[in-house]
Formats: sequence, C-alpha cells, structure tokens
Amino acid sequence: MKILTTIFLICGGVLNALAQESSPAGVPTNVVVISTEFINRLVEEARTNNPALRAARSRINVATLGAEGVRTWADPMAMFGGSVFSSRGFDPKEQGDLSYGVEQKLPLWGQPKLNRRVADAEVSMRQAEAELNLQEVRRNIAKGLLATALAERVVEIGEQDLAWLDATAKATENKYRAGEAVVADTLQVQNELAKRNDTQRTDRNRLAHERFALNRLLNRSVDSRWPSLQLPPVGPVIPLSQKLLTLALQNEPKLKVMEQEIKQAKATAELTRKSRLPDVSFGVEGRQFSGDGGFREGDFTLRFSLPWFNEGKYHKDYERDKERQKTVEQEREDQVLMVREELHHLSVEIEASRREALLYSDEITSRSTQALTSQLNDWETGHGMFRDVLDARRMLLDSELMSARATAEENQMLAELLLWTGLDSVEALAPLANEPAIIHDHENH
Repeated sequence: MKILTTIFLICGGVLNALAQESSPAGVPTNVVVISTEFINRLVEEARTNNPALRAARSRINVATLGAEGVRTWADPMAMFGGSVFSSRGFDPKEQGDLSYGVEQKLPLWGQPKLNRRVADAEVSMRQAEAELNLQEVRRNIAKGLLATALAERVVEIGEQDLAWLDATAKATENKYRAGEAVVADTLQVQNELAKRNDTQRTDRNRLAHERFALNRLLNRSVDSRWPSLQLPPVGPVIPLSQKLLTLALQNEPKLKVMEQEIKQAKATAELTRKSRLPDVSFGVEGRQFSGDGGFREGDFTLRFSLPWFNEGKYHKDYERDKERQKTVEQEREDQVLMVREELHHLSVEIEASRREALLYSDEITSRSTQALTSQLNDWETGHGMFRDVLDARRMLLDSELMSARATAEENQMLAELLLWTGLDSVEALAPLANEPAIIHDHENH
C-alpha cells in the first residue's frame, strides 16, 4: 500500500515539477527563452525576406524616383512647316515658304516647386508606411513566438498529464484486481486517458500550425524547424500615465503616416489652387525661302491659356482637394482618440493578466497540488471517491494552463503596446511602470 501511495504522490507532483523546470533559473540548454534580442534577430530576417516589407521598400523607391523625376522645365515644342502661295498671293521669294520654330512653356507661379513638394510628401508618407509595416511585423513575430511557446507549454503539460493518467490507470487496475477498487473507477480513468490522447493530438496540430505561421512571417520553408521556445517571465504593469500617452501620440506609427498624408493633401490642394493661373509659353519662329535657303523673317511669340472661362470648375477642384485634406485631418483626430482608448484598454488588460498569472503560478497551483495529494490519500485509504481525485487533477491541470495562458496574454499585450508607442523592446517600457496613472483607481467602487 505504501508503494501505491508513493506512485500517486510522484505522479501528482509531475506538473509542479514541470513548472519549476520551466522557470528562468532552470532553463534547459536546448530551450530558447523569448527575449528582445531573439525577436530582433527574427525581425532582421523578416526585413530581408518578408514580401510585405520588400513591397514597402519598393513603394519607397517608386516614390523617390517620382520625386527625382519632377521637372522644372517642360520639354520644348519644335515646329516645322511650309507654305503654298497662289499667283495672287505673296511672292515666296520675299515671304519665305518654309517656317520653323521652338516654343517653351515657362515654369511660372511656383508650380514646379509645388509638384516637387507633393512628390516629397509622398516619399515621406511611403517611408512612414514602411515603418508602420515593420512595427506590425515585429508585433506579429512577437505574438507568434508567444503563441508558439504557449502551444508548446500546453503540449508539454499534456504529456505530463498522459504520464499521470497512465500511471493512475495501472494503479487503479491493480487495486481493482486486489478487490480494493470498483470497475467504475477503472473505466473512468481509461476514459480520461482516451480523452487526453485525443486532446494531445489536437494540441500538437495547433503547435505545428503556430510554427507554420512563424515560417510564413519570415518567408521560410513551411517545414523549417524551430527550437523549443519558452515563455518569458511575467512583465511589468504599465499604467496609463501622461508620459505614456505623450510618447504614443508622438511615436505611434499610424499617426505618423497620417501626418504625412496631411502634408501631401495640403501640397496637392495648393498645387490645384495654382492650376487656375494661365499657362504661359514663349516661342521663336523663323521663315526662309526654299529656293536659296535665305532667311526672310522671324517672330517672337508669347502664348497663354485663358482659364477664366472655367474659373468655377477650378474652384470646385480646389474645394475637392481641401475636403480631402479635411478628411485626413479628421481621421487623424479619430486615431488620436483611438490611441487614448487603446492605451487605457491595454493598461487594464496587462495588469489583469499579470495578476492572473501570478495568482495561478504562486497560489492556486500550490493549493491544487496539495488538494490532489490529499484526494489521492483519501481514495487510497477508502475515505474518498475516485471522481474527487480526477476533479483535483483537473483543477491542478487548469491552474498550470491558466498560468501559462495569462503569462502569454500579458506579453502579447505588451507587444501590442510597443506597436502603439513606437518602441521596439519591453525593456524600453520598464521606466513607464513607475509613472503615476492619470486614471483613478476604482477598486473601492
């Protein structure tokens, strides 16, 4: 009987030992703990291989070439022609029957400068978009790594649970043969073992998908192997402080894109306003006689368009572009409000996930282990039901899973917070943990 008790105690402590094994102090050498350095290495790989980031760089190149191709002077227009005279007309020897000339549009009203300003604004906007894409890929890589590490932890806990159930099933069968257990206990633990085997297969497939998604982000082969990943420790609480809010409003990547869109819209509207001014061209023409090639006369011309007939249409074009500018400005105001709301939401959820992770890892797991040990002892001595043993096992299993999930969720929200603040590491967020919150605590309400 003492041997049986020892088996149950060892099996009951497997999950707790697994948690200690996964702590930062006892990290196996073949396990990679998710860190800023590891994420940065993958981001650099994605910078080279990720098609979305390569496309963003191409858009920058397109805009840059477009800005460099803005012309100050339009191409001159050449003209060549001939004249035919009747017997009642001028003498071609005196008038000349060949005409030629060149006409050049003048770069007036600052339009070339405005065209260049519009093109430069597009370059800046494409650069801001590329930075936004890079920050989003960084966020997605971090969240993908955390999801993979969580999936590994789920599989690992499942493997330990399989070992526990297998040992328990054998012990239950031995007790049944010795007449110390009922057949219902044996059948119940066999059902639990079968369900765990099925769940474990699903969990392994989900882990394979998380690795597949990571390979897609890095444009690796779908069957590229990954090292075993371990969740980082629980991160700090980041309250919604004035410093955090200021940092986000200055550095949030989408706000930067919108700022460049506003600049481009302003430049486009100003260019449209100048389009109502007349186009002016200067020309030189000459005439000569084809018989002796002698020059006969020359003309100097100044041509200009008359845009006043369409003045109302030009005004509508200008109003259209000003309305586009107003639209982007209003969208930016909405994004500012969204930043405020999202920062508050993230600060609340980060704090909640941190509390949950610490609660399950420090308190509930320990109590669940003690409860499982007690139920095993009661069942072995005939003072408890086997169903209570299984319930205690589920409680311990759930506490381990909840601790891992809460840790992963908190770090995923920290990765989301990095995107909204424009920062590139959790370490950069650490100084903000000590800032005073601008939202009062409502625990007493």
